[in-house]
Amino acid sequence: MAMAASSGSGVQSSPNVTPMIDVMLVLLIIFMVVTPALMAGFNADPPKAINLKDHPEDANLDQVLGIDRDGAYYLNKKRIRTEDVGPMIKRIFDARTEDKIMYLKADKGLDYSKVLDALDLAAKNGVRMTGMISEQRPGTISTVAGDTKASAPIGKAPAAGGKP
Repeated sequence: MAMAASSGSGVQSSPNVTPMIDVMLVLLIIFMVVTPALMAGFNADPPKAINLKDHPEDANLDQVLGIDRDGAYYLNKKRIRTEDVGPMIKRIFDARTEDKIMYLKADKGLDYSKVLDALDLAAKNGVRMTGMISEQRPGTISTVAGDTKASAPIGKAPAAGGKP
């Protein structure tokens, strides 16, 4: 069986996807730039420390009060007015029967008096314990037993005796 080839230039039905790919790449770049800002909630550079144990964040249970470098308050990454901090904390922790723990994340450049004011405000409104959020100092590795990030430095395997 032979196939007949036509010599005429007929209409081709292949779609031109180049413009669609260009639009998708632009959208990808926009989402890559915007997503970190949406996830952060507020900008605070907490103090650095060594040997920090990871605490998994549970959005349903953990209440995090944040203070950025300008002294603005955030409750669970949502900006709130300074005068509303006390009543909101009281409403949240009066409804709780057991877990009355709040976490405080403050910028390291913030005056310590602002941090103390936030701790006093929390204690007066039903918080029994306040935990301070910090980050692992760059270039250090946690040695806390049970920490998920505790490991030997990259390129150095532990010796036979267990010491790096």
